[in-house]
Amino acid sequence: MMERRSFLSRFSVVAAALGLTRPAHAAAATGGFDPSRHPQDDWFDQLPGKHRVVLDTWSADKFDDAIRFANNIFRGNKDGYDLTEKDLAVIIIARHRTAPFAYNDAMWAKYGNAFSERMEFVDPKTKEAPTKNPYATQLAALVKQGVHLGICNLTTKSYAQRLGELTGKPADEVYKEITTNTVGNGHFVPAGVVGATRAQEHGYALVSIG
Repeated sequence: MMERRSFLSRFSVVAAALGLTRPAHAAAATGGFDPSRHPQDDWFDQLPGKHRVVLDTWSADKFDDAIRFANNIFRGNKDGYDLTEKDLAVIIIARHRTAPFAYNDAMWAKYGNAFSERMEFVDPKTKEAPTKNPYATQLAALVKQGVHLGICNLTTKSYAQRLGELTGKPADEVYKEITTNTVGNGHFVPAGVVGATRAQEHGYALVSIG
């Protein structure tokens, strides 16, 4: 028994030295479950930061909360922990009725009416369909602070299909146009819900916005 304990003790030391053991926080975060890793998700780990947060959004009328909460994350960590923007990895998932907020002003100028109708969203001030992205300025500021956008690809394809029908253009052409006209550093995830769950598997704490 003593020899067995001695062997296990020596093995643990060697395994730790070789990096064969899993960090305690990783095991705690996943409850002992190790999710598979995929190259499509590598960008989650490429974002620098000691703390990781993902804000999941899907309702257009609540998207301003995501902007507010993201700013609060930066401010709260600065005021309470003396941390900088570089210490934080923050992702905003734009899916369902919020995906078009990740598209730039050029897309809104061109397709704003269609976006507005499908999102069930109008400019709070004019009560009409926006002709530019109503959150472009705030998102651009957050991107400068290090925030990244995870954009639902399924939703984007759905919009492209509808816009193709309205304009007579091939859906693939519209899709290519949209995906090359995003706000800042947009990452197209297979589906918004997949992006939100994958982020959690990569250690991001979830804030559900609605």
